[in-house]
Amino acid sequence: MPLGRVAKSTIRIEVADRLRQAILGGDLLPGSPLIETMLAAQFQVSRAPLREAIRQLAEEGVVVTVPYIGTRVMALSVDDLREIQSMRVTLERFAFRQAWSRRDAEFSRELRRRHDALTEAIDKGDDASSINAELALHGLVYEASGHRLLLRAWESLRGKLQLYWAAHHRAHGSRGPRRDSHDQYVNLALGDDLRAMLAEVTSHMKRGSEVTERFVKSLSTNSTEGVT
Repeated sequence: MPLGRVAKSTIRIEVADRLRQAILGGDLLPGSPLIETMLAAQFQVSRAPLREAIRQLAEEGVVVTVPYIGTRVMALSVDDLREIQSMRVTLERFAFRQAWSRRDAEFSRELRRRHDALTEAIDKGDDASSINAELALHGLVYEASGHRLLLRAWESLRGKLQLYWAAHHRAHGSRGPRRDSHDQYVNLALGDDLRAMLAEVTSHMKRGSEVTERFVKSLSTNSTEGVT
């Protein structure tokens, strides 16, 4: 096969990645408008791949496009946080029930590998990478569940979970989760006590949620007052 031009999709992927990192890192705050002419000039790309990148982020739930108004970074409300929280607990507990008997040596190796990747991202202080690594770690049980509809439900939550964790980290003044925050989760996922694992999923999701809710509520208040 002869070598040809680099596909435009490669440009779209890179632009989407950079926009996503800017959003998750707090450089583009919730509610910030995405102005195509400005972004195209900053990225030095045409508006076609930029629009494709923005469309991808919209499908992920990271940005939202309002007709006749424009595209903005998605802003999560306290109600959004609570819905995400309740959905995650329900889905992940169900995923572990489905995957429990399917765990094998490959599952164990991959879980440890993803945990190591998360720890490495935390040690580097790379917030966007730590969010992606945390998504990958939690996503393994869905992949191992053998339940395609459940996996699609998880994937549909990824964008909002990225925003949730970005808000969570900023609320706690951190560049990622605590280094040991997933140790118990991983140990139990590799163990033999399903009941303890399900209890850990519930408590793991709730840790620090009140602080995050107060943080998101303060952003909403500041936006209304014209501070942000």
